[in-house]
Amino acid sequence: MPVINSLCNGNRRFREIERSIPGITTRMLSKELKDMELNKLVKRTVYADTPVLVDYEPTAYCKTFGDIIQSMIDWGKKHRKTILQKS
Repeated sequence: MPVINSLCNGNRRFREIERSIPGITTRMLSKELKDMELNKLVKRTVYADTPVLVDYEPTAYCKTFGDIIQSMIDWGKKHRKTILQKS
């Protein structure tokens, strides 16, 4: 989820994504992006410049996950109200 969030917030390059996620290692981010590409959640574009540039962007399919995330946020807000009312 942090990688999807980073991508949807406009981070496109590997280092931008890495810097936006506290505590993620280079190895873990690389693995996550590869898995997301295999699952059609991320599109990877390689530009043959010097140095080689690689862009990552969320696919339209990935963006459908937004409704699920919004539902989780709404649930979390309701849950917080429930917890605070019982205290």
